[in-house]
Amino acid sequence: MTDAELAAHLAQVAGRILLEVRASDVFEGKALGKAGDETANEFLCHAIRAARPDDGLLSEEEKDNPVRLDKSRVWIIDPVDGTREYGEQRGDWAVHVGLSIDGVAKTGAVALPGLDGGTVLRSDQPGPLAEAAPKPRFLVSRTRPAKEATTVCEEMGGELVAMGSAGAKAMAVVSGDAEIYLHSGGQYEWDSCAPVAVALAHGLHCSRIDGSPIRYNQADTYLPDLLICRPEYAETVLAKVAALG
Repeated sequence: MTDAELAAHLAQVAGRILLEVRASDVFEGKALGKAGDETANEFLCHAIRAARPDDGLLSEEEKDNPVRLDKSRVWIIDPVDGTREYGEQRGDWAVHVGLSIDGVAKTGAVALPGLDGGTVLRSDQPGPLAEAAPKPRFLVSRTRPAKEATTVCEEMGGELVAMGSAGAKAMAVVSGDAEIYLHSGGQYEWDSCAPVAVALAHGLHCSRIDGSPIRYNQADTYLPDLLICRPEYAETVLAKVAALG
């Protein structure tokens, strides 16, 4: 099984497990989110260590092991991206299984179990980009829309679209349901590794909001900002962000 096949398989199975946990009606709200995180994390970490024992692993739900810093290949996972949305019985949450090689997001799969019958978007199955909307649609947080995104959207005559998890937002750009995901509110490596791998494979622009490359498997896993967008918008968006200072 290739790395991409493994990522997609694990993301899909973890998604099914999460749906079963939610359907059990044993938990609700924050308790449901916690149960989902723990259950999916246990499955994903065990499966990755069994399938790729020599690789490093970084998960949101496990204590960081600095041994990964000496590895070229590191799996970076988010068992439930959008724990709040998952606990609220919404559909805009995701499962991220990404592989960083020498600090670059090379392979990934993002499962959207609550949407479209459980879609899994993957880096080894890129498709053509859909036609862009006449006005660019900017994806922002449901609860904390980034100031840079709202300002740039207004300057470009765009439309704000509120959505839950980072993975759901990134995949909306991949699938053609939006054009720009501009985030500046703080994230971690597991929030974007798999989505960036998938987005790059589909021909999208991915960078920090100052235009610099996104690097993974760093000692400090905090990644404060991110831009995923259609390539024709990248230069304009980056220039407008730079002008904001």
